[in-house]
Amino acid sequence: MPVDIQGVVTEGFEPVRDAFVRNFEVLGDRGAAVAVYRDGRKVVDLWGGTKDADGTEPWTADTVQIVRSATKGVAAAVPLLLHQRGLLDLDAPVASYWPEFKAGGKEKTLVRDLLAHRAGVPALDRGLTVAEAADGVSGARAVAAQRAFWEPGTAHGYHAQTFSWLLSELVLRATGRTIGGILAEEMAEPLGLDFWIGLPEAQAHRVGRVAPVDPPESAGLLRTRPRRNVSEAYADPDSLTRRAFAAIDPVPDENDPAYRAAELPASAGIGTARALARFYGATIGVVEDGARIFTPATTALAGKEFSAGPDRVLVVNTRFGPGYMLHGPASPLLSPASFGHPGRGGSLAFADPEAGIGFGYVTNAHAKSVTADPRAQALVRALRSVL
Repeated sequence: MPVDIQGVVTEGFEPVRDAFVRNFEVLGDRGAAVAVYRDGRKVVDLWGGTKDADGTEPWTADTVQIVRSATKGVAAAVPLLLHQRGLLDLDAPVASYWPEFKAGGKEKTLVRDLLAHRAGVPALDRGLTVAEAADGVSGARAVAAQRAFWEPGTAHGYHAQTFSWLLSELVLRATGRTIGGILAEEMAEPLGLDFWIGLPEAQAHRVGRVAPVDPPESAGLLRTRPRRNVSEAYADPDSLTRRAFAAIDPVPDENDPAYRAAELPASAGIGTARALARFYGATIGVVEDGARIFTPATTALAGKEFSAGPDRVLVVNTRFGPGYMLHGPASPLLSPASFGHPGRGGSLAFADPEAGIGFGYVTNAHAKSVTADPRAQALVRALRSVL
């Protein structure tokens, strides 16, 4: 059945709407939203489908959604803002802020290594329970005590879940404040962003339920097999890949209110596509009726390559800046200038300073994709076509 698409598109950006409609008609989206800012001005703001992936209540302008690892890109703005203010030295050892982190061969780990997935602790010897992951204490203790899987700074591998506790504790030690608190007070509130790391109870009624989905046969997607080494890494319970994604064990129920309320900056941010697009717009310039988050120097830093090449966790070549995933074959963004972050299963948000773009896409239909979901990529291609 046709999906009722709501919202606005500025003249010239109609191909983005067309791609968004096709995501529902052909690619299996159930409830989703997409937004684009260009040069600080909102030019796309669309939503459609159902609030719950397995329900019938419509997605509205105020529906918010968990965005999984797209949270990392928002969270990364906090240490960069602290660096911008002279409160965090990227070239200092992590242990200078967090002495317990020295254990397990990590004494030389720099702050820049932590941000760029070079800290060497993408997994834990024992996965944390959901309660431990969310309690604000156990995660930091676990990563501080964990032996490094490689010499920090010499290689990189995606810290899928441990990034939560690494980043949270670093910020807490440097400032005495939480990432969720800094985001709320210094970015979300001034800019009017409906985005939280640690969802307030008063906003819980706005969140849609997520569910896993397979693309319909009508999608016509190529049934290509992943490379053998990638398949084997995800299939082997002892691989670093599987262990990195299993740092919280068992897998959390993302529809659980307690999980949504947890401050987990690697995976549990909740918000609108509009907020993500506006946020990224504010990292590269001044947005309408608002301010900018980064100075031009910090914007340039956000897109600077810190890690590139074989990823010891994702088993493909990846590129990372200080907390941001950068454009490349494993995670195509708008252009080589882009920085942002995908969320496993679909969501995507990024900035492109050369094109003046802030982009956000969120969905409640979680596919099997890790970094390059076909629905998000269709929207990016449509956006690229009009610029």
